[in-house]
Amino acid sequence: MDRKLPPGFEPLFRRSPFLDAIGPLYNKDSGAAMAIGFHVQEKHTNARGLLHGGVLATVADIALGYALSTSATPPVSLITTSLTVDFIGGAKLDDWVESSVEIQKLGSRLAFANAYFNIGKQRIASARGVFLVVETAARAPR
Repeated sequence: MDRKLPPGFEPLFRRSPFLDAIGPLYNKDSGAAMAIGFHVQEKHTNARGLLHGGVLATVADIALGYALSTSATPPVSLITTSLTVDFIGGAKLDDWVESSVEIQKLGSRLAFANAYFNIGKQRIASARGVFLVVETAARAPR
């Protein structure tokens, strides 16, 4: 099936074997404006044919981490320390699920953000994440 992407979305800028297995995922923009989206495929569904919550939790981790990471120059490296997801609704096969992120704080040691998942204007989940900021050479104190 040929699925049309909403305007501005392109294949996710970062790849890994795990992301390739759950994808395809798409993104637009960066930092706090970054959105991650995907079409629900059969491989994303549970026994009832609805989007599996584990897929949404995974995409929440990606959306939160990538938005926080790309909100700094140079981008920061993060490790998830806490992720909480609240499931409010559901998604079915072929639905376009899209995230938006609200950055609370990107500190020198910890970062905090919220993500929201919608199908159109219908909210289906929210997530909260806390991340450890991993010091890199570019961010190390002098």
